[in-house]
Amino acid sequence: MSTYNHPYHLVSYSPWPIAAAMSIMISMIGFIKLSYEFNEKLMMMGTIILILITIQWWRDVIRESTYQGCHTKEVTTGLRWGMILFIISEVFFFISFFWTFYHSSLAPAIDLGSTWPPLGIVPFNALQVPLLNTTVLLASGITITWSHHGLLENNYNQAVQGLLLTIFLGLYFTLLQLYEYYEAPFTIADSVFGSSFFVATGFHGLHVIIGTSFLTICAYRLIMMHFTSNHHFGFEAAAWYWHFVDVVWLFLYVSIYWWGS
Repeated sequence: MSTYNHPYHLVSYSPWPIAAAMSIMISMIGFIKLSYEFNEKLMMMGTIILILITIQWWRDVIRESTYQGCHTKEVTTGLRWGMILFIISEVFFFISFFWTFYHSSLAPAIDLGSTWPPLGIVPFNALQVPLLNTTVLLASGITITWSHHGLLENNYNQAVQGLLLTIFLGLYFTLLQLYEYYEAPFTIADSVFGSSFFVATGFHGLHVIIGTSFLTICAYRLIMMHFTSNHHFGFEAAAWYWHFVDVVWLFLYVSIYWWGS
């Protein structure tokens, strides 16, 4: 029986989960220190360590799945459930932001002038850059689906083209959001509107950057022929994550940009 098909040949224990958790803790402690001491050294150190751990971790996963045949059916099932639970946790993460926004907007406090948006806040026009961003992200959802279908049909040219186009659209979305932040007529310190706007859209932007990085790794692996039509969970996980980012943006656009303004 080959190693690949053996049900008990699983991946070896990895030091990277606990190391990544420690580096994230260092980064968060550094972020807290940055907020009142304006010293970014600890946060930068934690972030650099996390990036290096991520590179090592992904290298091991690619080696185990592609060259060592460790990703058996049992392992893949565990990875699928892990990704599903991770996305569910991310859903509740963003629910907290929406809860804050609706709690503040449906019953504005007297401190806000009992109006929403609060007095003095000029919100974005939902039909300008936010609508363009929505179109870009929805288009990226179409291209990643097109790429996935190309891979399922062993059409590698279509899969690579669709994936590269998705990465381009993700980068374009990030540039548009940076431009929007630069032109914003309010800041994160401008009442609960500014705080909820920048925290919710900022964390979504961070997820777009992470998703774009995820897709970039998948594009490299696709070009290197690491994926087949029936063995490509890394690609599927990236596609799930990207569709989650799309859906969250739709709720952000309708709630904060359109209804909330």
